[in-house]
Amino acid sequence: MGAVKGKRIPRAVREQQMMDAAVRTFGRRGYRAASMDEIAELAGVSKPLVYLYLNSKDELFTACIRREAQALLAAVWSGAEPGLPADRQLWAGLRAFFTHTAENPDGWSVLYRQARTHGEPFATEMSVMRDEIVAFVTGLIGAAAREAHRDPALPDRDVAGLAEALVGAAEALAGWANETPGVSAKEAAATLMNFSWAGLENLMNGRPWQPPSR
Repeated sequence: MGAVKGKRIPRAVREQQMMDAAVRTFGRRGYRAASMDEIAELAGVSKPLVYLYLNSKDELFTACIRREAQALLAAVWSGAEPGLPADRQLWAGLRAFFTHTAENPDGWSVLYRQARTHGEPFATEMSVMRDEIVAFVTGLIGAAAREAHRDPALPDRDVAGLAEALVGAAEALAGWANETPGVSAKEAAATLMNFSWAGLENLMNGRPWQPPSR
């Protein structure tokens, strides 16, 4: 009797294996230095099979960006707790964000260091994810203003600017936390809350910092 053939791996599973290998390679070596040969070897498949499934290095990289962005957004949304005060929601969302980026450093490197630095269409894919997070934070800051004032004192433009600044700080802090031994997701989130929310609280309570008059 002939040997029993191994069970065929479904296409979707094989694609995820290739993308896992690609994220690891892109995240650690960078988009330019990563090779399809290396990705295929790490995934345990032939290079022609990688091209058959994912067409080109550009398309593979784009698929990795989309997958990692969706995973990060899902982590932040599931971590946030609707119905709580704005600061508690932000705290929960930040902890989820830093937990995910710490547990998936290669994926975060693909998003933060690679996608945004290699032009189009990669930067646009990153921007779509970032816009969703900024919108989430904008809503929380607006909610905090409404909680502090029956008639919110912060103009929409100021709220949007604060949200952009906070998200930018979170992105930079995630990179630092991943490269600094011993920094936990909770510690990173607390650092950002102390940096941002303390100032926001003063602003909400009518105590904004003012530049010198001269």
